[in-house]
Amino acid sequence: MWIKAIICILLCLSAGGIGSTFTAPAIPGWYATLVKPSFSPPNWVFAPAWTLLYILMGLAAALVWQKGLQSPQVRAALVFFLIQLILNMLWSVLFFGLRSPLYGLVDILFLWAMILVTIAQFSRVSLPAAFLLIPYILWVTFASGLNLGIFLLNR
Repeated sequence: MWIKAIICILLCLSAGGIGSTFTAPAIPGWYATLVKPSFSPPNWVFAPAWTLLYILMGLAAALVWQKGLQSPQVRAALVFFLIQLILNMLWSVLFFGLRSPLYGLVDILFLWAMILVTIAQFSRVSLPAAFLLIPYILWVTFASGLNLGIFLLNR
């Protein structure tokens, strides 16, 4: 189990790392110039929050993987997980890389839906895995509101 957990956590952290290559350069410049909603947290909150979420996501995926890839339910659940992870990474490319709150908003809405589907798929294989994704969907719900606010305030 531990090897699977390490692999899954590293996969998730790597997706975050790829996304951060688009995010970090935009923070002091473009992002700093945007008008943000009043509920926008300080910039320093995002890195620890996402690190924790990626670890929880990796643990959730490992719990599902642990049930065995021979199971069609496990394979389906992990495919949905990978799709949402790609959408997660893509958000940074669209929002920060392309500097497009609109494209980021479209992506994050698809991401939110795919996280919900992933939670449903994980719940069929491992309830603890599904529960580990609850903080993730809550954070992405918040981030969706933040993205929407930034889009509306900066049109």
